Amino acid sequence: MRLPLVNPDDQKSIDIEKFKQMADRFIERGFTYFDTAYPYHGGKSEEALREVVVKRYPREAFTVTTKMPVWAIKQESDLERVFNEQLEKCDVDYFDYYWLHALNRERVGVIDEMDGWGFLVRKKAEGKIRHIGFSFHDGSPLLAEILDKHPEMDYVQLQINYLDWESPAIESRVCYDLCVKHDKPVIVMEPVKGGSLARVPAAVEQLFREYNPDASPASWAIRYCASLPNVMMVLSGMSNMEQMEDNLGYMEDFKPLNDEEQAIIARATQVISDAIAVPCTACHYCTEGCPQEIAIPEYFNLYNNLQQFPDQKGNCKLYYDLLAKSHGKASECVGCGQCEAQCPQHIDIIDNLKLVTSSFEG
Repeated sequence: MRLPLVNPDDQKSIDIEKFKQMADRFIERGFTYFDTAYPYHGGKSEEALREVVVKRYPREAFTVTTKMPVWAIKQESDLERVFNEQLEKCDVDYFDYYWLHALNRERVGVIDEMDGWGFLVRKKAEGKIRHIGFSFHDGSPLLAEILDKHPEMDYVQLQINYLDWESPAIESRVCYDLCVKHDKPVIVMEPVKGGSLARVPAAVEQLFREYNPDASPASWAIRYCASLPNVMMVLSGMSNMEQMEDNLGYMEDFKPLNDEEQAIIARATQVISDAIAVPCTACHYCTEGCPQEIAIPEYFNLYNNLQQFPDQKGNCKLYYDLLAKSHGKASECVGCGQCEAQCPQHIDIIDNLKLVTSSFEG
């Protein structure tokens, strides 16, 4: 999802050579799990996985996970068509893990109507999927309904990180507890919250460094998730070799957080919660179909940086102006709401774009 790019403004411009170096190092150190999806990198992520991993390693050397893009399913026959397209794009005979992507109330309705649940079960019986499940972006009542109705699902992917653990919007803890109750292993997405927990306020970094000078802020976030007993996998969107080496360093011989570290995380959570203005994870779901082609996640990142580091206003304004040359300005938002309908974080995007406008266009 966050692979290295040749052109930072073009999600399709995956740097294949850098990706190869990272994948080689990952496999060399004994790791196997590669997570892709139909829409990632403008539809190029699955093809990149094929070129970098599938064509260069024996099938038993890696694990492939991808997802059914529920929003693209308009009729039942689309399930088979898209699934076969994904097998071809990845160039594999089967997927180790395959799930229904980013379920919410609306998408569950689509999957119910198209019998997407049954489709996954059939593909598992055919040997084209080893494990079936779903990723989830909604409230705990809906998750409880799904888990009650579909015990055939093998696992659930949830957004979990220490900042969202008690969030009333994300409900990480409540959803995690539901999975424990239903004996469903959890795969964690957004453990570093789109990178925001790798760039923590100075006060938080000092907390971390005083306890362990060698541990990166990202390592605290990922270890927090990996320490949860019912978590089977933590996904980290590594974009360069430095991030890769950092992650491998503490996950190769993993040690759960101790009580003292958990207390430090609790203090860090409070400090960060007070500092983050817009809880955007830069997943870019919001930008797909934006009629004004507004760089929403990038603008929110600049706005958050400005709130935390007011002395950087000149640099933030410079980057905003550069982005605005190739994208719509924040002020050009027409308020259509398609972005808010897609946002897993339930952010009031339209209102927050007005704050961006007043900060950078005034």
